[in-house]
Amino acid sequence: MTPTSVHIDAAWPAQPGRRRWLVRGLALASGWSAVGRAEAPLGLVRVPPLVPRVRILRNGLQVVVLPDARAPGQPGSGTAAVQVWYRVGGKDDPPGRSGFAHLFEHLMFKRTRHLADEAFDRLTEDVGGDSNAFTTEDATVFHNAVPANHVERLLWAEAERMAHLQVTLAQLRSERAVVEAEFRQKVLGEPYGRLFHGMAPAFWQVHPYRHPVIGRVEELNAASLDDVRRFQARYYRPDNATLIVAGDVEADQVDVWVDRHFGGLVVPDVPVPRVSVREPRRTQDQWTTLTAPQVPAPAVALLWQAPGAGHADAGALRVAAALLGEGDSSRLSAELVERTPLAQSIGFAADLHGDAGMLSAWAIAAGPPVLGPDALHDPRLPRLEAALLQTVRRLAEGRIPIGELDKVRTHLLTEALVARQTAEGRALALGWAVVRRQDARMADAELAQLQAVRAEDVQRVLRVHVLAAHRLTLRYVQAPAGSRARP
Repeated sequence: MTPTSVHIDAAWPAQPGRRRWLVRGLALASGWSAVGRAEAPLGLVRVPPLVPRVRILRNGLQVVVLPDARAPGQPGSGTAAVQVWYRVGGKDDPPGRSGFAHLFEHLMFKRTRHLADEAFDRLTEDVGGDSNAFTTEDATVFHNAVPANHVERLLWAEAERMAHLQVTLAQLRSERAVVEAEFRQKVLGEPYGRLFHGMAPAFWQVHPYRHPVIGRVEELNAASLDDVRRFQARYYRPDNATLIVAGDVEADQVDVWVDRHFGGLVVPDVPVPRVSVREPRRTQDQWTTLTAPQVPAPAVALLWQAPGAGHADAGALRVAAALLGEGDSSRLSAELVERTPLAQSIGFAADLHGDAGMLSAWAIAAGPPVLGPDALHDPRLPRLEAALLQTVRRLAEGRIPIGELDKVRTHLLTEALVARQTAEGRALALGWAVVRRQDARMADAELAQLQAVRAEDVQRVLRVHVLAAHRLTLRYVQAPAGSRARP
């Protein structure tokens, strides 16, 4: 149940078997290989399109069905994905209740009128499948993978918990304790957990993206059973959801099952609340400091405003983020970790949400911490800040070798295509298209946009969204002895 977003700061994953051959095929298509640098840019790779059937029931439920594409007489995969995407995320947390959407995600696995606690585990894991969920800033997603002959059972179960969830005070307390333990582990227990948890509250000025998806302990403790019931009535309803079924299924049969189990669900008389706040443009550079009781080495993060995930610049920003911060050969790693070395760890992320986005470049200093009042004046902090800016500027204004660009685009495209090898991955691609572009049929547009990125596009978006924009500089240092850092 991990939040997900467009976030690029991970190392290259392993590439065994089928994945290795896919990488090699894409590399050859681009003219790039490990033995020589390309002299021509990446050629377009023909991607098998996703062609879902999309319809909307009378109660407002959007239904997306994507049967496996196979030749007549060819055996099917025997597996299917059933997902429900609710248009409610961290930005929709009630005032004073940050983390509530994520908490409610946990509660959705509790009992209903006809299902016992944790029944989804039994309906999926006991037949060789799995069931899980995640919450982002914009959506909460429940995803199941099962043998194809269990699809109708999962559709019934999803309709049952959409309409008849029955949360008790004991369950609320139990799941709240689980979320608080997750908070302690991921935020308080990690040396830099408070840094990444603190970026959104420091960065966003008015938009509710400023509330971290995982929330804050004191606000989670304030949540009541009445809060749960109000939240459920507002957001967990058919006209605020997209149901996706993909895999070894027949579309006409799925339509019959969906009508049977979801068609009779009632829509409340009141409309779904929507966030209408628009984040203002930052008009000046700003600086702020976060402290924590145990900081092994100081860190710096530079944060800039960015467009939303559906913007035309999204593909170029993804490529720019990968060029700067993904893997040991990235620009920031090569400059700050390997050549200087000023930093022990670096990253660059393009967190592009539905309404707006945030770009972040960060570096953790090499060497031990500076303790006491001198921590705020550690000379490594301005050097890290200058090095981050200089490296971004070099990418925006200098030469980008074709081989470097093609390698990054090939990797990003490979990740997307590998994910589409499963019914669950194809369903997720459709769901993200709904969240980012309000249309499941736009899933292929993101790959086309990615393939179309050229060096001049990367440089243009960096000039517009970074070099010509105001930023927030965040410094993360050891708290003075005896002080109490806020989680």
